[in-house]
Amino acid sequence: MDEYAEFAGARAGHLYRSACLLTAGDTHQAEDLVQETLGRLYVSWHRVSRAGNPAAYAQTVLTRTFLAQKRRRSSTERATDVLPERADTGAGDAPLRLTLLEALARLPVKDRAVVVLRYWEDRSVQETADVLHVSNASVRTRCVRALARLRELLGEDLAEYAAT
Repeated sequence: MDEYAEFAGARAGHLYRSACLLTAGDTHQAEDLVQETLGRLYVSWHRVSRAGNPAAYAQTVLTRTFLAQKRRRSSTERATDVLPERADTGAGDAPLRLTLLEALARLPVKDRAVVVLRYWEDRSVQETADVLHVSNASVRTRCVRALARLRELLGEDLAEYAAT
């Protein structure tokens, strides 16, 4: 299992960044998501380690775990239009990151997953469709819809941050 520990140590940061985007900046949920993903990988590591690309497998498990959690929680959690205050990390681009995360949070869960897979993970339409178990046309439709919604949400804010 030394090989698993090495893999988990090397990939945990990337998985965490992806999880933060999927959860729209909810770092606690992102940490839980990464833990769940790494736990699932540990259980089946003998099979995963023989796969051609364990890193891609881990990203797929992360995304599917996120979607499954959202389906389970959708009946018990209620959305609110009031966001909690967030601490400033001191980084110069913090306002931009917060604006982007808030916009991502307002996307439907599957649209958010498509945006993260296509534009953060830089996956192809086919790879994204495979991860989400949908057709290529569905991925393209969700991309168009999600990007249009993000442009609508970010409109003037994005231009303001791009100018600085």
